[in-house]
Amino acid sequence: MGDILAHESELLGLVKEYLDFAEFEDTLKTFSKECKVKGKPLCKTAGGSLKKDSKSLIIQKDLVAAFDSGDQKVFFDLWEEHIPSSIRDGDSLAQKLEFYLHIHFAIYLLKYSVGKPDKQELDERISYFKTYLETKGAALSQTTEFLPFYALPFVPNPMVHPSFKELFQGSWTPELKLKLEKFLALLFKASNTPRLLTIYKENGQNNKEMLQQLHQQLMEAERRSMTYLKRYNKIQADYHNLIGVTAELVDSLEATVSGKMITPEYLQSVCVRLFSNQMRQSLAHSMDFTRPGTASTMLRASLVPEKLKDVPLLPSLDYEKLKKDLIWGSDRLKAFLLQALRWRLTTSHPGEQRETVLQAYISNDLLDCHNHNQRSVLQLLHSKSEAVRQYMARLLNALASLSEGRLYLAQNTNVLRMLEGRLKEEDKDVITRENVLGALQKFSLRRPLQTAMIRDGLIFWLIDLLKDPDCLSDYTLEYSVALLMNLCLRSAGKNMCAKVSGLVLKVLSDLLGHENHEIQPYVNGALYSILSIPSIREEARAMGMEDILRCFIKEGNAEMIRQIEFIIKQLNSEDLLDGILESDDEDEDEDDEEDHDIMEADLDKDELIQPQLGELSGEKLLTTEYLGIMTNTGKARQKGLTSVQWSGNEPLRRPVTPGGHRTGCPVQGDHLISAHNAQQVRNSCLQAQPVTQLTTYKEGKPGIAERGASSSRKNTAVGRDSPGLVRSRIQVKQQQELRVDAHS
Repeated sequence: MGDILAHESELLGLVKEYLDFAEFEDTLKTFSKECKVKGKPLCKTAGGSLKKDSKSLIIQKDLVAAFDSGDQKVFFDLWEEHIPSSIRDGDSLAQKLEFYLHIHFAIYLLKYSVGKPDKQELDERISYFKTYLETKGAALSQTTEFLPFYALPFVPNPMVHPSFKELFQGSWTPELKLKLEKFLALLFKASNTPRLLTIYKENGQNNKEMLQQLHQQLMEAERRSMTYLKRYNKIQADYHNLIGVTAELVDSLEATVSGKMITPEYLQSVCVRLFSNQMRQSLAHSMDFTRPGTASTMLRASLVPEKLKDVPLLPSLDYEKLKKDLIWGSDRLKAFLLQALRWRLTTSHPGEQRETVLQAYISNDLLDCHNHNQRSVLQLLHSKSEAVRQYMARLLNALASLSEGRLYLAQNTNVLRMLEGRLKEEDKDVITRENVLGALQKFSLRRPLQTAMIRDGLIFWLIDLLKDPDCLSDYTLEYSVALLMNLCLRSAGKNMCAKVSGLVLKVLSDLLGHENHEIQPYVNGALYSILSIPSIREEARAMGMEDILRCFIKEGNAEMIRQIEFIIKQLNSEDLLDGILESDDEDEDEDDEEDHDIMEADLDKDELIQPQLGELSGEKLLTTEYLGIMTNTGKARQKGLTSVQWSGNEPLRRPVTPGGHRTGCPVQGDHLISAHNAQQVRNSCLQAQPVTQLTTYKEGKPGIAERGASSSRKNTAVGRDSPGLVRSRIQVKQQQELRVDAHS
């Protein structure tokens, strides 16, 4: 009974607290009076919101007063006493506000002192700020917004430094004060929220979402359970079969000791039981078990992965009918056809099957690249249907992922113009823009297309996009930075950057500290490249770029540190201009890219349309409605080996694509590699020593040094990608004159 009364008292207290909070004064009086008449005790901890309000207002007032007076010690004592540690350490808004508050107190004397500030007190404030950066503030060191401020304690006169100009503007402190007041008001209002309301929010509204999540998890668990059960049953059956065969073989071995012979028919029956159902009939009729070694050979053959066995060619299609429906069909049919054509390319096996699919697309001019009529398949990129636009962009990105596909698309200059236009206009569909950007990035591996993109001002668009990287998806961020780097490797691109050097340097320095570490090699490569221009070097020195770069040397890995050292060396170089750069726009017509085939998984992510019951899609749609005459013939194309590898210690100096650069080292496409061997390949790639001699050559025309390097690598470098290890490799494209430090 006592337990019930205790809970009743707490519940009545919750009701009273809510009535007080909601200002139901008459109801509260009646409620309190009735509780007293009936002898119902109220929880003493409930209520008191007026006192809480009064106390919180005093705390807010004291904090704001300390902010205005610049009293650092009083402010942070109150801050740590009254702001819960869970909020200070776990809430991103509170962490960012605290960072700016430390900046406010660090520069307070510089802004508001009459005359020259007291040096001892200023040094103490700067030292306090430096200690904060090395302790609590270190958590934000990877956030681009705060990165420049880590150099503040080391700058002699921050008031004249370009990076800190905004701190000393008249509007900065009032804006920060407003943010502080809003934060405090929100925080103390939340602390006064009645417990009844909190309980309702936590246990009422979230229940529905939680039940849905649990239901989905249950369905997924049941599906996995059925899959695992089937696997278990198969393994168990194989185990029992293997035990039986083993017992028979032991008996047979014992029989041979006694001089009894084993017949070929008996061996055949054993092998048929060992091998999979699919092989039994062929084994039973085609194998001659009287020949020595037949059984062991077949056993090894049965263990070869399916990926390494002969892959059949896909059926030919009626491309005339396909193109007709792509132009005149309904939007839904167009979307399903574009999806099916993309799937045929992305899901085909690398090698002969994929190359046959691609050659069929090219020879039948699937996208009407050679057709200059007003209505063509390419025009689907500007369709009013979001699904059609997106799926056309996905298909173009898939084609651009293959070197032969890029060559096909590059034959029509309108393709590049259409992609650039769609990139700048597409603001509704993120995936469409991602795929358009991906296609353009892969286009930038070809010199003539690089030239056109630079001439069209794409660098300025990319810089504007990268001003706010936190709003971009990982795919958009990685491919936009990689595209920017590829364009900056050209002298024309560097000259474009020189026109907005301050903005370019700020964007790139902010990206250095971004949490997505995949972009670091491209940022480093772009910085290293543009710093060959004297005017950009001068601008970088003025904004304290070296101090910013050295902040990363303390925290980066060995590879990152080595690249930054190269950038700092370039920054401090006094060369007027690398003479090599003046001629790097020549020979536009040369074949400037090596084979670079990447088919990233993102091409098929988040499909926008799903077939309804009875609706055809994918390969079934193509083979049912558009089957053509069987004209496919295998034409395996031998791809050359990549002639140059990136050591990882230097900034990138050649155009790359994100999917290929991540893996770093190319591997054979015709052989699976074990996990152990794969790791050895990766390690050997990472430990490759940089070239220590001056190597001079033109695109596609190696010099003496390069030919020697290529020949020495024939025994170690390997060809196309292994399906079991990686799906892409580095695209390397030589700059016309490459100079590598002999001590690097």
